[in-house]
Amino acid sequence: MAEKLWHLKSCELFSRLSHDQIEKVESRSRCRTFAARSPIYLPSTKADCVYMLAEGMVKVCHLTADGKQSILAFIEPGELFGEAAIFAGQEHDEYVEAIERSTVLMIPVEEVQSLIAQHPDIAFGVTKLIGFRRHRIERRLKNLLFLPNRERLIHLLLDLAEQFGSHTSEGIRLRVKLSHQELANVIGSTRETVTVILGQLKAEGSVDGARRKVILTDPQRLAHSVNRSPPGAPRPKMRLSPARMPG
Repeated sequence: MAEKLWHLKSCELFSRLSHDQIEKVESRSRCRTFAARSPIYLPSTKADCVYMLAEGMVKVCHLTADGKQSILAFIEPGELFGEAAIFAGQEHDEYVEAIERSTVLMIPVEEVQSLIAQHPDIAFGVTKLIGFRRHRIERRLKNLLFLPNRERLIHLLLDLAEQFGSHTSEGIRLRVKLSHQELANVIGSTRETVTVILGQLKAEGSVDGARRKVILTDPQRLAHSVNRSPPGAPRPKMRLSPARMPG
């Protein structure tokens, strides 16, 4: 299927594979589309696949003992998730949910393990991916332990601007659309607290937007308030449409 081949070639991790190798991975992979807010996999689901997001956006979550959701990471097109299945465990510890309508490729874990054994650069890429996500989670945990709610939320907005920011005449618009509750789930706070802080930042002229849309109108001021550098130029968004796919 040309569509699956295109998605696989768009993933940086597989970019150095030959056409025959890509075709082999494609032939053993499944493609599925999920509606917004639907689960892609749940805790205790058998970890027999590595997932690649082709279109849309998803979030990786942890469910606490009292049923509260903690968001660990956001995934956008071209990225892998569920990669821990490559190295250990028969079941997933986390769960993944579609933020918007999303298309996912499910690659058998044995196939990825075979590629890692044959291509050291893929092994390095997977290790780098895991390390990068662990670094983000550890930084967020430190913020959660030592910073007040306002600073935690500002750090999160700046992180999202680096990963999902689009520079406009108004400022940096976040492509990821999150509710106040979802923002609270990331920083370990409450929806009411996030709403109050966003109102304060809006009154100060640092942010703008409504209904899941956030624009950092003064990212330099936000960054200065938490003693960090302002977000640089973000990665361009990868949008794959049928019009761009090979025939």
